Amino acid sequence: MAMREAELQAMIAAAFPGAEVTITDLAGDGDHYAAHIVSESFRGLSRVAQHKAVYAALGGRMGGELHALQLTTAIPS
Repeated sequence: MAMREAELQAMIAAAFPGAEVTITDLAGDGDHYAAHIVSESFRGLSRVAQHKAVYAALGGRMGGELHALQLTTAIPS
């Protein structure tokens, strides 16, 4: 079963309050998304740690409901 774009955005926004979250459905199938997340909570974290935090926010849905997620993370400038 595919994950809805709104559900993905809501999960990320809940984990990173105040973040700017942009989700793009890359294939139109609900399984392949790109997420651009700008959050102050990423400050001081390596890029790998930022991505791990996002995956943790998804609660194990990667590889199941969500097949692929292209991540871009950043801190506010």
